[in-house]
Amino acid sequence: MLEVVAGLAAGLVIALLTTPVGVSGAVFLLPVQLSVLAVPNPAVTPTNLLFNVVSGPGALLRYGRRGALAGPLTRLMLCGTVPGVVVGALLRVYAVPGPRAFRLIVAVFLLPLGVWLCVRTVRSGVPTGTRPSPRSVTLLSLAVGVVGGIYGIGGGSLLGPILVGRGMPVAVVGPAALASTFVTSIVGAGTFALLALGADGAIAPHWLVGLSCGAGGLIGGYLGARLQPRLPEKGLRLLLGALATGIGVLYLVQGSA
Repeated sequence: MLEVVAGLAAGLVIALLTTPVGVSGAVFLLPVQLSVLAVPNPAVTPTNLLFNVVSGPGALLRYGRRGALAGPLTRLMLCGTVPGVVVGALLRVYAVPGPRAFRLIVAVFLLPLGVWLCVRTVRSGVPTGTRPSPRSVTLLSLAVGVVGGIYGIGGGSLLGPILVGRGMPVAVVGPAALASTFVTSIVGAGTFALLALGADGAIAPHWLVGLSCGAGGLIGGYLGARLQPRLPEKGLRLLLGALATGIGVLYLVQGSA
């Protein structure tokens, strides 16, 4: 019972803080799984994907009512992240199963990305930037999808900070990133379920943790999506950069210990 309550509370708070900037919350749920809920490795990755599947509809429902999901960006992201997350799941099971290597990989990616976004926002305010070409978005989505499959975040949560750093508005990138994360998480969770049939170790998701955290995230994501239009663009960019930087530092410390 305590595990369910802790998972519900963690999912709600995390999703409430991260949804306004297009991050699913799974990127910050991993330390809770490892340190508080004692989910074994590598089951933390498919459990994160399960969280995304359960929590995603709350924010997407709110964004859909505002018409924020229309446009080509979501389709371009999906063309890359869907195949990428399958490759990432394979790598996660057969190439990087250890928690130390796992955390260091994430830290190397997120820490410089978060610092770059914060510094650029402080120095230049809200940059106008040049909209990336469709091909660039798809290729970048493919690479990020692989990382997302390893990490269990579907890819959209990593692609969002990159596109925002290029000057695209958070109000456009955020909903598309969450939609991409939701779809690729379904694909990734299914891939892990299939791999669990023929591989040793804790590969299948921890269903109780994933569902309880996801239920909290469903509520928090809906509330966070309602909050986004009330926040200034510069504040959203700084929040996104700070979140990425914070988790990068945490994983760097844990992975180096």
